[in-house]
Amino acid sequence: MSRYSPVVLLSNLGFATRGTLAELGLAARLMARLLALSGPALARFGLVRDQIFFLGNYSLAIITVSGLFVGFVLGLQGYYTLQRYGSSEALGLLVALSLVRELGPVVTALLFAGRAGTALTAEIGLMKAGEQLSAMEMMAVDPIRRILAPRFWGGVIAMPLLAAVFSAVGILGGWAVGVLMIGVDAGSFWSQMQAGVDVWRDVGNGVIKSFVFGVTVTFVALHQGFEAQPTPEGVSRATTRTVVVASLAVLGLDFLMTAWMFSL
Repeated sequence: MSRYSPVVLLSNLGFATRGTLAELGLAARLMARLLALSGPALARFGLVRDQIFFLGNYSLAIITVSGLFVGFVLGLQGYYTLQRYGSSEALGLLVALSLVRELGPVVTALLFAGRAGTALTAEIGLMKAGEQLSAMEMMAVDPIRRILAPRFWGGVIAMPLLAAVFSAVGILGGWAVGVLMIGVDAGSFWSQMQAGVDVWRDVGNGVIKSFVFGVTVTFVALHQGFEAQPTPEGVSRATTRTVVVASLAVLGLDFLMTAWMFSL
């Protein structure tokens, strides 16, 4: 039978659909377990604190440098755009809104997926390949409770903090370009920003986005590592899938949340 026959194509479609549904079911069960174990995980906050340090502190350098250069670019692009309409004094407002609403949470989540997400997937995948997770089960230690749950909440807590650092450094970068290099009035830069940025509608929306992105990226990384094939090739493929799936999920959720927030 030809591989292009309707029967074979329908069979392949059914096989792919069944595999996708099975993977979604496993992901839903893992998320339910992580949420159910939130209390015990947070009760042993020392484990969560170590993961906040591992995921947040080790990502701080790339977040800071990226935020600075994004602020530089926003300062330049924003000034030359606003100058055409005689509104260069609003540069601070433009930079701040662009960062706290959109670029801060989104770019931080993408960088977090590339730096911390891959590290989580590789770590869990190597533990599975080395049968460390199986050994913990043999000793009556739940690996989801002891290994995955602290890492999950460590990523969820670290992500909003990193997004705040990214936005703050980006604003300083926009100020350096706009005020120090181009010559925009410093008073106008800060006063326009202070008057135009709303704490709840702008900063609050950015915090909500960064929290959702933290849950998404961390869970994708843990799920890919936990379900990876216990071989070097399997861990490598899981690490690659983490970046792809987490990045696409962040961009898709960003569109949905932005549409929802602006409709309120």
